[in-house]
Amino acid sequence: MSDDHPSGFFEGTEMPTAGWWEALWPDPAGVLAAVGLRPGMGVIDLCSGDGWFTLQIAKVARHVCAIDIDPNLLEVARHRLAENGETNCDFVTGDAYDIAKLTAPADFVFLANAFHGVPDRARLAEAVRTALKVDGSFAIINWHKRPREETPILGEPRGPKTELRMSPEETIKFVEEGGLKLKKIVEVPPYHYGAVFKRDAD
Repeated sequence: MSDDHPSGFFEGTEMPTAGWWEALWPDPAGVLAAVGLRPGMGVIDLCSGDGWFTLQIAKVARHVCAIDIDPNLLEVARHRLAENGETNCDFVTGDAYDIAKLTAPADFVFLANAFHGVPDRARLAEAVRTALKVDGSFAIINWHKRPREETPILGEPRGPKTELRMSPEETIKFVEEGGLKLKKIVEVPPYHYGAVFKRDAD
């Protein structure tokens, strides 16, 4: 692991170089709508990075809390939202496993391009469950389990190493071990899927 990353950084979840993130996600608002973001929700953008999705969440949600372990990325996100006039967001530096301690319970937790790098996935799912209100949803955007050379963006292979990628079935297994129930799987072209889970009453 590079010394440039904070302690606890999830493997293979670095933010990409400029340009290809926007090429991969030209319509982040559409992705969010597909996995269940709705107006009026209280949302946690977990492992939010530079705020590419946080901005679009803030435009729809009642409130969003962006959590990331890297304070430098959160500062980029803060600047992105400020430039766009969005003021309904808190920015919290912290470990994803501590999600329930870092902010109030949410209607919706969003996690994009990070679950593959989580060392203890069932533990994270359990932590998210604790951070959700009853009937709240946890949406995970994951790379499909395809060889890295088969997922080019702007002419180059992109995304996590092939061995880190997870099938929808693998994702479901870990999250359900954490106490959440599958709600739906949606395709997120060109290379991702969304897995949406629900917290039932205790």
